[in-house]
Amino acid sequence: MVKKMRKSRFWAFLGRKQYVIAGAIVIAAAVATTVIYSDHEQQQREQLEEELAQENTPEEAGLVAATESTEQTAQASAVIPPEQTAETEKLEQKAAETTESTEVAQVEKEAENETAETGAGVNALHFDPEDGMLWPMEGNVILNYSMDSTIYFATLDQYKYNPAVIIAGEVNNKVYSVAKGKVIGLSNNEETGCTMTVDLGDGYRAIYGQLKEPNFAVGDYVESGHVLGYVAEPTKYYSVEGSNLYFALQKDGQPVDPVAFFQS
Repeated sequence: MVKKMRKSRFWAFLGRKQYVIAGAIVIAAAVATTVIYSDHEQQQREQLEEELAQENTPEEAGLVAATESTEQTAQASAVIPPEQTAETEKLEQKAAETTESTEVAQVEKEAENETAETGAGVNALHFDPEDGMLWPMEGNVILNYSMDSTIYFATLDQYKYNPAVIIAGEVNNKVYSVAKGKVIGLSNNEETGCTMTVDLGDGYRAIYGQLKEPNFAVGDYVESGHVLGYVAEPTKYYSVEGSNLYFALQKDGQPVDPVAFFQS
């Protein structure tokens, strides 16, 4: 009886042990399967990465980089042109304005030249000795023109050459223009007082001294017979001779006898 019970326990224990071993085997099989599957996946990943690395060769990488650089340059170019266009428009506009200003200035200059030429034609000076000239004032010649010999000056109490004619007159007598001309000089001289120089053209110049209250300024044109001014008080060089008009005529800067040109 005791043996029978022991035998029953033995077989019961053996049965339980078999279940435990069977369970352990199942667990080990599952673990092994998991490990094998994980290793297989790892190998597949490594193989895939290696293939990708081989496909992306340096040439392809450079091509990709070049493509990206080209795309970036194209994008930059797409942004820059508007600024360049605006700047170009400004430069073109400035150039157009400069050209227009130059053209306007040229037109104005041409107009001025035409005006000057027209004015020069209207006011062209020409003195013909054969036509002669008016007397600048009525009165007696108290000192004649004399460049060949000296004559006596009472105020100076000396003999000297005289490049002009001295015409006696009263203070405030009118002094007339002897011919058409242009006033080119107006000054005060110690000897001849207020003195006006008029260009008659062709190298001739008329010089009026001992004037006051001149009616024309430098640059003015005068006609024959215009009142240029009036006889002034005599300077200290002509105090004895009294009030008078100093009148001289020059040809190319050299004195000539005015009396030879006066109309009779």
